[in-house]
Amino acid sequence: MRCRTRSAPLALAAAGALVLSACGSDDGGPTTSSGDAEACPGAVVDVVVSVGQWGDVVEALGGDCASVTTVIDSVAVDPHDFEPTTGDIAAFEEADLVVLNGADYDHWAADAAGNVDPAPVVLDLAEVVGVESEEHAEEEGEEHAEEEAGGEEHGHGGVDPHIWYSPDSVQQSAEAITAELGELSPDAADHFAERATAWEQELEPYLAEIETLRTAAGDRTYAATESVFDHMAEAIGLTDATPEGYRESASNETDPAPGDVAEFEEALRGGGIDVLVYNAQTEGGVPEQLRAAAEEAGVPVVEVTESVPEDGLSFVDWQLAQLQALSAALQQQS
Repeated sequence: MRCRTRSAPLALAAAGALVLSACGSDDGGPTTSSGDAEACPGAVVDVVVSVGQWGDVVEALGGDCASVTTVIDSVAVDPHDFEPTTGDIAAFEEADLVVLNGADYDHWAADAAGNVDPAPVVLDLAEVVGVESEEHAEEEGEEHAEEEAGGEEHGHGGVDPHIWYSPDSVQQSAEAITAELGELSPDAADHFAERATAWEQELEPYLAEIETLRTAAGDRTYAATESVFDHMAEAIGLTDATPEGYRESASNETDPAPGDVAEFEEALRGGGIDVLVYNAQTEGGVPEQLRAAAEEAGVPVVEVTESVPEDGLSFVDWQLAQLQALSAALQQQS
């Protein structure tokens, strides 16, 4: 068994808050954090979270009044291609609330929730923050294709579902989760409000590091082997210098043309890129080739991951470590 523990913030520890633990199998199966019915002033809400990027957030906000099952809590599982087992689907049958990332990142979870009777409340975080699904984007693209004909192209028409890398989206999502929990367990509304306050306090170092990076990011550029970090890079104010051909291929999950890879390597050698953001969960020779080119050119490489590493880190600790690595890289270049 693998257990993830979270120490309660000091403000809540002083009030007698308990340490929460999440336990699951080592084979990438679901993990569960149980609420405490005796400590909860209302009904304990059964929550299913599709992916681990949001599991820790929901656990923190739910406290004693939420039992949280995170279906994908492993870096070894790709949410795009995930096929839930009978056991995974069974978790949805008991859920009061299902929290999805949305934007087609975890469509299998939306399907599972939709097949449950009675249906649980479904909170699509991408909808909360205004990020539409790829299907909706494609429909809009077809609807306005004639208007766009002959005009400037607007990328591949897809969307970036990695909303947990957007500071604004993280905060908006937390507010929406707290609101839904309070609706489902009104007697525990004060408990959820207290947990939300503690979560805001926990976010403070993360938000402070982002502000520091905004100051350091003026006129600085980055390129990325994948688009996973783009929301954060935009929030910080870094300029994206990833060659367009490579970016299009990576976003569409297709192999880049040799010329696009060569252009990327030339940009790294030419001094037009200050930092290379490297998704450490990516497999394949091209990202490794680009990393080697960056290191040879003296361009700092900042490793990021799409999913929370399986080493017990909280969401904030995970994000903060990556932001600090980026800050060190920018300082190195200056």
